[in-house]
Amino acid sequence: EVQLVESGGGLVQTGGSLRLSCLVSGITLDDHAIGWFRQAPGKEREGVSCISSDGSRYFADSVRGRFTIASDNAKNTVYLQMNNLKTEDTATYYCAAGWRMVCRPDDAGMQYWGKGTPVTVSS
Repeated sequence: EVQLVESGGGLVQTGGSLRLSCLVSGITLDDHAIGWFRQAPGKEREGVSCISSDGSRYFADSVRGRFTIASDNAKNTVYLQMNNLKTEDTATYYCAAGWRMVCRPDDAGMQYWGKGTPVTVSS
């Protein structure tokens, strides 16, 4: 059974940092891209960042320069480091996995999803 479990969300003030983790089981990072997506209340889900199995990365314009993504294949975990957080980053963050995918801004090709972790940034 494939499972993706997000953790690390919480409440933080503007300008603060959080590190989200996506622990993957049932598949390996050697042949799956892992993407981070977010959905704020009343808004559509949007792609935030992604790392493919060859190490290539994608960042949405809204987070580039503030967020980084890294994978630890030995731990089957992908991390999203979020710095200089803004109120507009408030959302539920989901990780997703796609087999041999090239990272892209949308979620096409993502086959497996976690249940999400909430992030609230207060001013």
